[in-house]
Amino acid sequence: MAGFSTNKNMSKQPKETLTNDYFATNAIEIGEVFQQAVNDALRTHKRLGNPIAAWRDGKVVIIPPEDIIVPPDDRKRKN
Repeated sequence: MAGFSTNKNMSKQPKETLTNDYFATNAIEIGEVFQQAVNDALRTHKRLGNPIAAWRDGKVVIIPPEDIIVPPDDRKRKN
């Protein structure tokens, strides 16, 4: 296959073991990464002029791109 390497030694980083309490232990970091992904998706939809679907008052509503509110990006402030 073109573009794919079969070299198994590409990554020297040890894999983290997934334990029963992994998600509880890393809940804050997981939540932050998830929120960043949502913000990136909102930003992309707004920039490309695509509406989004959201759940409001028990109904699905379509939000036009000009009404999409993207929270500020905290990644820039933390670094």
